[in-house]
Amino acid sequence: QVQLVESGGGLVQAGGSLRLSCAASGRSFSTYTMGWFRQGPGKEREFVAAVSWNLITDYADSVKGRFTISRDNAKNTLYLQMNSLKPEDTAVYYCAVDHRPFTIATIRALELWGHGTLVTVSS
Repeated sequence: QVQLVESGGGLVQAGGSLRLSCAASGRSFSTYTMGWFRQGPGKEREFVAAVSWNLITDYADSVKGRFTISRDNAKNTLYLQMNSLKPEDTAVYYCAVDHRPFTIATIRALELWGHGTLVTVSS
């Protein structure tokens, strides 16, 4: 079964750090774009960060300088290091993959999504 499983979420105080993981199974995603999205309370899902097969990264302006995305193809795992967390970072974080680059068009229908992990940042 091909699936993505996120982990690492939890409750953290503002200014703290968390590291999210997304373990992929069922096939290798080494040639895929992998990325993170989030959906906060009462908000629409939004792009957070992505990393291409050749390690080109992209970040939402709201997380630049605080979050770092990385991947370990040998472990078929995606990571998101989140530092200097703010209450507005509170959300369910989802990982997703697609053989295409993430664009405004492609993110509407990415190939595979995880079920999410909750991050809560207290003030």
